[in-house]
Amino acid sequence: MVKGWFVGGFEPSAFKTESCEVGIKHYKSGDREVAHYHKVATEITVLLCGSVIMRDKVWEAGDIIVLEPGDITAFEALTDATTVVVKLPGALDDKYVV
Repeated sequence: MVKGWFVGGFEPSAFKTESCEVGIKHYKSGDREVAHYHKVATEITVLLCGSVIMRDKVWEAGDIIVLEPGDITAFEALTDATTVVVKLPGALDDKYVV
């Protein structure tokens, strides 16, 4: 697993494919990711637990956030949080910092 990513076109991987990437991400309250976007992949985030800010909106456990290519988002964990992230298609090096 690479930073929580376990399906995709990278090593190590539980299932190697270029079709998608899947990861489980654990965050501590206060963790942040800088604003970025993807040119190729659609990113689907399921918030399993916790509260986060994405796209300048507060999201809670059970919410699903869909980011289309070109959508810009930063990330901040307001509480400890766990997400499942799916990127379609799998696209290595498709993260562009704003």
